Amino acid sequence: MILLTAQNISKTYMERKVLDNVSFFLNEGDKVGVIGINGTGKSTLLRILAGVEEADSGEVIRTGGIRISYLPQIPEFDDRGSVLSQVLAHLPDDLKEAKEYEARSVLAKLGVTDFDRDISTLSGGEKRRAGIAAALVQPSDVLLLDEPTNHIDNETAQLLEDLLMKYRGAIVMVTHDRYFLNKICGRIAEVDRGSLYVSDGNYTDHLARKAQREADEAAAERRNRSLYRRELEWISRGARARGTKSRDRIERFEALKNREIPEEAEKLKLQSVSSRLGKKTIEIENISKSVDGKPLITDFSYIVSRDARIGIVGRNGAGKSTFLKMLTGEVRPDSGRIVLGDTVNISYFSQECEAMDPTLRVIDYIRETADRVQTPDGTVTASQMLERFLFTPELQWNRIEKLSGGERKRLYLLKILMTAPNILLLDEPTNDLDITTLTILEDYLEGFGGAVIAVSHDRYFLDKTAEEIFEFRDGRCIRYNGNYSDYAEKALSAASESDKPRKKTEKKERVYTGKTKLRFSFKEQREYDTIDDDIAELEQAIADTEKEMAANTSDYVRLQELSDKKESLSRELDEKMERWVYLNDLAERIERGETV
Repeated sequence: MILLTAQNISKTYMERKVLDNVSFFLNEGDKVGVIGINGTGKSTLLRILAGVEEADSGEVIRTGGIRISYLPQIPEFDDRGSVLSQVLAHLPDDLKEAKEYEARSVLAKLGVTDFDRDISTLSGGEKRRAGIAAALVQPSDVLLLDEPTNHIDNETAQLLEDLLMKYRGAIVMVTHDRYFLNKICGRIAEVDRGSLYVSDGNYTDHLARKAQREADEAAAERRNRSLYRRELEWISRGARARGTKSRDRIERFEALKNREIPEEAEKLKLQSVSSRLGKKTIEIENISKSVDGKPLITDFSYIVSRDARIGIVGRNGAGKSTFLKMLTGEVRPDSGRIVLGDTVNISYFSQECEAMDPTLRVIDYIRETADRVQTPDGTVTASQMLERFLFTPELQWNRIEKLSGGERKRLYLLKILMTAPNILLLDEPTNDLDITTLTILEDYLEGFGGAVIAVSHDRYFLDKTAEEIFEFRDGRCIRYNGNYSDYAEKALSAASESDKPRKKTEKKERVYTGKTKLRFSFKEQREYDTIDDDIAELEQAIADTEKEMAANTSDYVRLQELSDKKESLSRELDEKMERWVYLNDLAERIERGETV
């Protein structure tokens, strides 16, 4: 069943046509990932589908009664109010009480446990998680998510992935998280130069089809060029349109001459730009740091090698960004010291991005850093570097205020690299960057001559770039050899082992505390054991009813009976799903050994 259809959508921003007569449809149960270079219109398409922005032309047809839940890049909350009340704010009053338990459960799974905390005191990452919870608890048939993994830590990204895989409705999400795209999405929609290319399969399948499409277009153009040269030679010999064959051939020549030549796919070309790095890099000697009485790092020592590739992970607020700021000298450790070598030239890519003068022209922003740089291919001007970062000559003379958020982040990245660093500190570099930029950045880092230390929640990025993982946890920095997958296998499996319930033989070690262990009642245990089967039976009954409705379209009496039956079954299924959430949460609390 088609839930919504976008027909011939066009949208122009400041003389830039981001969507040009594109069409899109969404079926029940579809999981669609939207990708494309920053500034091409991904978020615009999502806002138009959500109904929060109007297209210049075209229309979006939504099947009657479908419910849409939308998560923008920056979640919208009131200035004041508790976290829980803000998560429930968009629900009807008669539904808030029924959804309160689910909201608490989702928030807890996403790492937000102080439900009464004022929303204004939350960090950007915490607000992001609250926004995700608000989108998930809202009853919906379609979930629209704009960069859901931005500003959340690795553990939360994994939890969100699990939640979305269980989501029963349709999903359309803009994301650069390639593991998300591969594990969750069954269709990929790429926005490219105003057009929309949709293909079945996950991100890996899409890449294969895109490569084949581009190869076919290139082969066809090579054939046309050869044919054009041959026909040009014939026409240059003074051919005259005396006969039908000559006239036809001249018309073919004119068609070849005026043919639309396919544009080559734009590619970032990031050449390694770095300065010489001596033997002494960064020496960290017994540093400790606390913030508001909370220890972030304790007695940590390390010597950064000249070709280090370090990925830093940990929960939001664990001290990852503070550690990078200590390396730059922006923050001082409470004790210990950090010593830099004489040749060290650090460039720091901040998570927040620096403030940009919106009236400044793009090229002038880069020229503030350098008018030209030396690369392995020779001297390159600021304008040439901008072109390699997909800033066309026309765009270079535009003011920064005309750039999208992702384009500004790409411009900021170029400025950092133009300083010719030999040690790169990257704080969440994947936030707001498109996949094309990320892919080439990964290739750039592979050939970079200096050390790289990156804080990131992007598992794919860390798998490609890191050779050592630092995990910040409980005031400690724990080191693991290998990339993120190696870390996950070692650290997360060890954590799951430690979380397992103790064996019965350890009863003698238990101490009476006056509390009773949480447990299922007899009725709850029976319900928990059978609820998955009950849900499956209801889903099958709904499917059978829909088939019967399709076979009785001319019998209006029977059709009404079946429609009423389906509505009743759907209500029953919703109630079962609510109960399933409660029972599974209770089971997890029991497994953790919680008491009451």
